[in-house]
Amino acid sequence: MAKKGKPRSGSMGVWPRKKAARKIARVRSYPEVKEPKLMGFAGYKAGMTHLMVVEQNKNKPNAGQETFTPATIIECPPLKIFAIRLYKDQNVSKQLNFKSDKELSRALHVPKKFSTKEDLDKVDLEKYDDLRVLVYTQPKLTSIKKTPELFELPIGGNIQDKLNFVKENLQKEINITDVFEEGQLIDTHAVTKGKGFQGPIRRFGISMTASKSEKARRNPGSLGGWKSQGHVMYRVPHAGQTGYHLRTQNNNLILKIGKDPKEVNPKGGFLRFGNVKSTYVIVKGSIQGPKKRLITLTPALRPKKKIPHSSDSITHISTESKQ
Repeated sequence: MAKKGKPRSGSMGVWPRKKAARKIARVRSYPEVKEPKLMGFAGYKAGMTHLMVVEQNKNKPNAGQETFTPATIIECPPLKIFAIRLYKDQNVSKQLNFKSDKELSRALHVPKKFSTKEDLDKVDLEKYDDLRVLVYTQPKLTSIKKTPELFELPIGGNIQDKLNFVKENLQKEINITDVFEEGQLIDTHAVTKGKGFQGPIRRFGISMTASKSEKARRNPGSLGGWKSQGHVMYRVPHAGQTGYHLRTQNNNLILKIGKDPKEVNPKGGFLRFGNVKSTYVIVKGSIQGPKKRLITLTPALRPKKKIPHSSDSITHISTESKQ
């Protein structure tokens, strides 16, 4: 009789499954952008809804027909520049802080002395390799909280273009329409829902052992060989932290960028979020993370072939109550 077998349970592509260090996602890689603009944006996840969209891909059997499409709503209030960081040999060599909103003092100790545009003119760019900006969100424009998030973003172009971009946008609001456009593919970076300390069955999806098992039923049947390695390998599924992991989701399609919240707000508001009050983005499909979680959006690092889409193809946005 053939030996029964099955693939191992639990993906090794996201190992180790440890708890994220902070709620704001860390982005390791950005695509090359020649245009001087922010290479990312951020917004707060409001919830999901569904749309009726006319399929424009001619290669699909339902081309030209209305299709039911699940989508995620991300509220994206404008960003503001708090500081610039000048890098030398991949280390922060100098940082210039600028005047910010009073709400930022809720998140960190804001220095009393600020730099000005005149200080930017004195920067000798030949001493540095790169320039990045520290930006902060404006959740006061939403209905969830007042404490902003502060994070770093790179800028496209050469270092002189980056400095000119900072001079032009200092003390100004940067909108998501200045960074992304409808029909563009993006990568989303966020921390997933936390599920606490869980056993191997829920954590890795292994099967329960037989009812007459010698030991526990909700543990792996074997911890490995009796010799050779001399210890339990890390690949053996064990209990541990589940959820609250830093994850990246690639090639998400922006279906719509809107400024009228009435178009997407359901009756009674989104559960555990409320009503959208500022600029929003509709992204096709589901996005990792719970409600109110900060989602970092970046241009697609490995974009797929061009996906035909325009906002005119959306024929209906559901605003039925989610309660």
